[in-house]
This record gives sequence, structure tokens and C-alpha cells, in this order.
Amino acid sequence: MKALITGATSGIGRSMARKLGSRGWELILTGRNEAALEQLKSEFGSVETIVADLSKREDVFRVYEFCKDKDVDMLVNNAGYGIFGRFEKTDLEDELNMIDVNIVAVHILTKLFLRDFKERDHGIILNVASSAGFMTGPLLSSYYASKNYVVRLSLAIAEELRRDRSNVSITVLCPGPVDTNFNNRAGVSFSVKPITPDYAAEYALREAFDRRLIAIPGFSVRAGVFASRFVPHKLLSAIVYGIQHSKKPAGSTDAEAVADNG
Repeated sequence: MKALITGATSGIGRSMARKLGSRGWELILTGRNEAALEQLKSEFGSVETIVADLSKREDVFRVYEFCKDKDVDMLVNNAGYGIFGRFEKTDLEDELNMIDVNIVAVHILTKLFLRDFKERDHGIILNVASSAGFMTGPLLSSYYASKNYVVRLSLAIAEELRRDRSNVSITVLCPGPVDTNFNNRAGVSFSVKPITPDYAAEYALREAFDRRLIAIPGFSVRAGVFASRFVPHKLLSAIVYGIQHSKKPAGSTDAEAVADNG
């Protein structure tokens, strides 16, 4: 069995690589950090790596071309990041790059691998979204919106696969806070205790192998996502704003940080 993992050099992506590797899977790992990829290559031995910046469409297609004849059984769309700040103050170029990574790259790879998987009637797609994908997120507006896209795209594809009685499955991982570089790089702090990348990865893989559609690790996060369905949008936005505003570092301008998610 062989898996492609994007954003594999840190966080959930790196944990998934280790867990799949320990299960005997062959791995193709991609990320921007060549040194980190080489380190993973030395750790796993036979792993294949490809350096790519998924904010560039030509790199996204290059990753697919690298993999398309290698009989990939599982696609893990993990790469992504967020930008913290008021919408009118955040940098437009940064946001467009984020949209390219969080949405465009996920869209392209999901479509291309889905076509291959359906032709073989076999394969697993695991899209890493967030519990943010069910909500509106002031101060992380573009990030929340991008994860909404990943969630809704995955749900729609799942229904199409169900109606086709396909053996291909899709799972969308929607964790709450995870102890990765996401908030560290942004210079903000977690408002609740995060789960570990290893826990998130193990939970996601277990749910994906069981063909579960939505994977939300942690009872409190699952309860929060469920309860959010019954809260008026304006109130929910105000609550999320309060949570995000409390993360702002002292002396910041509400408009700086870029946060990485693998």
C-alpha cells in the first residue's frame, strides 16, 4: 500500500507519515522544506520525497505527475496554513497564497486522484480540514472560510461516491486545536488545551480506514461542533471573535501573523 502525504514535514502530516510507515505503507512525502524531507527520508529509508510549494499550481500538478503511475492507494491532503488578523488589515498576497494551498491545491489533487481511484474502484482520500470548517471565524476569516470549502467539498464528493456504490472513500478530519506550528508561528496562544499531532493522526487514520466521513477527535470539540448548529450565526460569530481575540499577543496590532498548519 502506498500513500501520498502533503505538508509532511511537521505536525499532523509528519505524524501520519510515521504511523503509516510503522504499518508498512510505502510513502511519498511532499513539503516546502527540503532539509526536513531529507531527514524524513533518512528516518524511513525507502520513502520517496518531492519538494513542492503548493501555493504554486505548477507545483501541484508536478506532484500529481510524479505520483500518477505509482499506484497510490491513499491521498492525504494535509498542507495548509492560516492568517490571523482583521480582514481589511491582513496582507492580500499572503491570503491569496493561503487560498491556493488550502483550497486550490486540495481541489486539484482531490479531483485528479479521485479520477484514478474511481477507475480502479479503490482508494482513500483523507482531507485535513478543521472544526473551523463548520463555523465563521472573525480574525481568522479566510482560514475558516477555506476550511469550510474543504468540508463541503468532501461531503459532496462522499454523496456522489455513495450513489455510485464506489469502493473509493473520503474522510475529512476536523480537529480543534492541535499542538503544531499553527499558533506558534502566529505568535498567539491556545485558548483551550490542544491535542497532540500523534493523537490527531491516529484518530484520522483509524476513521479513514473505517470509511467514516467526518472525523472530529475529542468529545468536547465534537460537542461544540454539534451545538454550533443551533446557535444563531451572529451570536456564533461573536463567540468565535472572543475566542480568537483572546489569543492575540500583547502589543500586537490584530493584523500580523501567518500561522502554519503543516
